Amino acid sequence: MVFDETMEAGALETKTSESANQVSIDESSHSAVEDDEEYKLELGPQLTLKEHLEKDKDDESLRRWKEQLLGTVDLENVGGLGFPLYHFQYQPFLEDQTEETLEPEVKIISLSIVSPGRPDIVLPIPEDGKPKGLWFSLEEGSRYKLKFSFQVSNNIVSGLRYSNTVWKTGLKVDSTKEMFGTFSPQAEPYTHEIPEETTPSGFFARGSYAARSKFVDDDNKCYLEIGYTFDIRKEWATP
Repeated sequence: MVFDETMEAGALETKTSESANQVSIDESSHSAVEDDEEYKLELGPQLTLKEHLEKDKDDESLRRWKEQLLGTVDLENVGGLGFPLYHFQYQPFLEDQTEETLEPEVKIISLSIVSPGRPDIVLPIPEDGKPKGLWFSLEEGSRYKLKFSFQVSNNIVSGLRYSNTVWKTGLKVDSTKEMFGTFSPQAEPYTHEIPEETTPSGFFARGSYAARSKFVDDDNKCYLEIGYTFDIRKEWATP
């Protein structure tokens, strides 16, 4: 959420209104699709975990790499299969086992705002992905990081990434993209922290902002799209 340094007085004298922010979010849908197309890849057929582990099983180096990648798999979170991982690696598969789910599932659990010398602000993600009203406030000129907690189930998610666009008074002032990586299913949530940033400061930086975040993978499958509002103030809001 690094804000564009070209945010000058003349560009920000437009009236601040939440309706303008909302309109800017709606009008951004087309540009967001264009941004996603930059990442579009031609991928091979999707495989289940069983197929991943059986493929190239005679290649020792590949087998070890897969064991390292999948070593933390919790098969209670893999569709239809509940026996331990060593059954994948060393035991024959039973013909009557329930077929494994192909599609990975990613649930974004929470967003935390981490700022030096302050308690973390932990924001649970609403089930409908629509925070009500003002979601959070930041102090101008403050250093902070965003930390996401998320859970992966059913299958490996490849190339999970985050994008975020911010508007003020209808003007796009920031666009951020962050690659999270590839993750195997497990019961414990993963966390990913975005590098530290600094909020802008000054009279024209203070006020209300609208933002839209998306979480997609290499197949361009969207796991969460969330629109919200926040503001920048002279001081941190009182807890």
